[in-house]
Amino acid sequence: MAYLLSLLRLLAVSLVTVSVSSWADTTSPELQPNHPRHYTVQKGDTLWGIAARFLEDPWRWPEIWQRNPKVQNPHLIYPGDALVMSIVDGAPELKILRRKVVKLSPAVYAEPIETAIPTIPPNAIQAYLSSPLIIEEGGLDDAGYVAAGLDDKITMGLYSQFYARSLPESDNKFYRIFRPGKVLVDPLTKEFLGQEANHIGDARMLTPGETSKLEAVRAYSEISFGDRLVATPPDIGLPYFTPRAPENDVRGFILDAPGGVAEVGPLSVVVLSVGKRENIEPGHVLRILRDAGIQRDPVTREFFKLPEEDSGLLMVFRSFDKVSYALVMKAVRPIHVLDVVETP
Repeated sequence: MAYLLSLLRLLAVSLVTVSVSSWADTTSPELQPNHPRHYTVQKGDTLWGIAARFLEDPWRWPEIWQRNPKVQNPHLIYPGDALVMSIVDGAPELKILRRKVVKLSPAVYAEPIETAIPTIPPNAIQAYLSSPLIIEEGGLDDAGYVAAGLDDKITMGLYSQFYARSLPESDNKFYRIFRPGKVLVDPLTKEFLGQEANHIGDARMLTPGETSKLEAVRAYSEISFGDRLVATPPDIGLPYFTPRAPENDVRGFILDAPGGVAEVGPLSVVVLSVGKRENIEPGHVLRILRDAGIQRDPVTREFFKLPEEDSGLLMVFRSFDKVSYALVMKAVRPIHVLDVVETP
């Protein structure tokens, strides 16, 4: 019994321990030992990938970017641009040489943002920018819902027609079908943080009314009675992210890895226990720490907590009130649910 009590006390202390982060470090970013002197941007590149050629910590690339006031959006680069590394006053500086020579007067030269090199791979996060929702408790209760299948069908799939109730009057032609998913809870305080709403399909309105008739035009799983309907939002382009550390000290946890996998690696999406209320915004970079657990001292026989170990880096790309979606950008060991995240 004393063994168990000692273990529980040590666990309780370890859970409330907050590490001191090094986010205030103002030293210049370290260069890769064999970094190139120049690089020509290629189609398919990402800013993070290019920065990794030059820097040990790629997310710090905005610190060495030479700002050109004559170029609008100087942090945006395009295929064909040349990047030149130099040392200015003892610090690294990356200069952008545009592939075009243009007249700067009377207007500033600008290219469409759609052709710029993205910060991170678009296909890794595109599906998470608008489809999945993190909802407050009961957040879908007022949404329309699937009420019955055509010809008494109980479960429906692609091109199935069904009836829906409680859809508000509108001119919307397309709806997304959601099903309440995993409840997200803070592992320390047990506070309800939100609930995932899984996007299981899309439907097209056939006949609006008090009882509407719709047809499934996409189905990622079987559609069932009670599944909720939300008007399809307008298409949104891939946001442009500027990687940076949060302005304040942040500490949280990885709550979930969509798909229910036990461990994840680079370019995997994870759900974090911090969000807008902790001032977390898209572009914020957090370090990932592995809780190495508790061991028993072979001499004193007392329990002691092993230090947390760096596991990688992630970048937030979508934030809600109490949680966020983030993409794992670097992993030196497998990333697990309940790993700690904090300001780098």
